[in-house]
Amino acid sequence: MSAGTWQGRFPARSNREAQDLAVSSVTVRRDVEALDERGMLARVHGGAVLREARAATGAQPWRPPGGQVPRTFGMIVPDATYYYPEVIKGAREAAGRHGVRLVLGISRYVEAEERAQAEQLLADGVDGLLLTPSGSGGDAPWYAELAVPVVLVERRRGDNTATEHVVTDHAYGARLAVRHLLGLGRKHLGLVLREDSPHADAVREGYEAALAVAGLTAPESALFVAPAPADAVSRDYDRNIEAYLDQVAAGDLDAALVHNDHDALLLLNKLRARGISVPGDLAVVAYDDDLAPLADIPLTAVAPPKRAVGASAVDLLLQRVSDPDRPPHRLSILPELHIRSSTARD
Repeated sequence: MSAGTWQGRFPARSNREAQDLAVSSVTVRRDVEALDERGMLARVHGGAVLREARAATGAQPWRPPGGQVPRTFGMIVPDATYYYPEVIKGAREAAGRHGVRLVLGISRYVEAEERAQAEQLLADGVDGLLLTPSGSGGDAPWYAELAVPVVLVERRRGDNTATEHVVTDHAYGARLAVRHLLGLGRKHLGLVLREDSPHADAVREGYEAALAVAGLTAPESALFVAPAPADAVSRDYDRNIEAYLDQVAAGDLDAALVHNDHDALLLLNKLRARGISVPGDLAVVAYDDDLAPLADIPLTAVAPPKRAVGASAVDLLLQRVSDPDRPPHRLSILPELHIRSSTARD
């Protein structure tokens, strides 16, 4: 593409540029649209010009209906295959309603990757950032110093900043599950947590609080901390989970809250291999409701309001960008309990 102007009707000229660059004409048109949204090009009727060339040519930039230049928000999440697809979908839908362009980055739970992607998004000119950080951040997290507003998504931080966030109330979700299991007449409730989950502490807090309200306490043996997936094939894991299942076989546990769906499915397979019936011997509630309906015995599950979290995060960020002086907001949204066969009444 020339350093001066790129002007003329899109179909003809984009075909020529596509041949020169060995890409499709559709790719050229999309790139032009993206460059315009980032402020690097100005679209005109039938083509586009560089911003610095616009004054010399007298070309007028393209504007969406209403004449507003669309805002661009960056969104960095750790994963796009589990839990976060619905969060992303909610954010995308809200962005579309507001005429905001959403640019997505995947960090793979690596803080250095989050920082690098945030720096690139800022260099590209985003107006705000939706971020799901992996590290604790401490009292002075790196994202608090960014030059654009930041809203944390599914993370709450006990730091000294006024960073805004939108989260699921996971402690409330655990309380929902415990109350449901107690309402079925179950008395001995176990808890399975993923050690690498950022939501594990909140789930445990809700589990223990709900038991306390019912006048119950769970022994330490009722808690099983599952390793991260990469370590789940270790001999220690197999030995420890079998010891946990021994408690079920002995009648010491008659219900379990399992965070997350992945571990609930693994547990279900091991229970069935041991001849332990679900829900007869053990009622099971999964947490996340991503995969729970697909189990051989569909799992009752706590369902975080993922799409609402994503949409609300966009709304909150847009309000912050539009009104920088408004008081900081932090939003907590309640999950729901979806009841299925794994907690059917006897």
